[in-house]
Amino acid sequence: MMNPAEFANIAKAENAFWWYRGQRRIMFGLLDPVAAKRKFRRVLEAGAGTGHFAKELEQRYGWPMYPLDLGWEGLEYAKSLGVGRLLQGDIQTLPYRDAAFDAVVSMDVIVHLPRGEESEPLREFYRVLEPGGFLALRASALDILRSHHSEFAMERQRFTRSRLMRAVEDAGFRVLRCTYANSLLLPVALMKFRVIEPLFGGEPSSGVEPVAPWLDRLLYAPLAVESKIISAGVDLPLGQSLILLAERSV
Repeated sequence: MMNPAEFANIAKAENAFWWYRGQRRIMFGLLDPVAAKRKFRRVLEAGAGTGHFAKELEQRYGWPMYPLDLGWEGLEYAKSLGVGRLLQGDIQTLPYRDAAFDAVVSMDVIVHLPRGEESEPLREFYRVLEPGGFLALRASALDILRSHHSEFAMERQRFTRSRLMRAVEDAGFRVLRCTYANSLLLPVALMKFRVIEPLFGGEPSSGVEPVAPWLDRLLYAPLAVESKIISAGVDLPLGQSLILLAERSV
């Protein structure tokens, strides 16, 4: 489970902060073609946090969203946004019948489980998806990028592309695409997390606090570029995040 204290930081930053805007742009670039071809009737967001992304998906694509999160703190923010169909529950034991959904979305959630336990929610995603159902999954990448923010958010693991794909395939899915993202800023992240933070120390803290407008624009620009690259069908070889699209085998 994510640190409950982080929900307040996310709620304040999620609409305008460069990282969230950039990640949404990348995800929309991947999901727009899917939405153009497939009409989803019931979409589960497993680990919906504040409900902000569920609201964005419903508004953009008209998908009936079913947001679920273990933390009541996030669900309270979702209620304030007017997000409907909220449910408090555990992604490791989803409170839904078999084949209840035709799509599942889960953003940066399985990283909060100890290594090896990610197989449980992945099997649950498979169970609640109808045959041919669609999965969109995002996860933090590369152990070397663990940071003060990772500790504060109670992130328990990070993935490589091969390990994430193997875990999803072992759960029964057919991987359609898996790419790294937040790649162009990787040298900056390595300098901050492996040089500056160890050198100066400090306590675990949130990394989603607002920055100066000029810096926000500067940090957002590489993600906007990546969105165009990924949308063009190019998989990036390294990055701070992994995005995987898959389909439940029929």
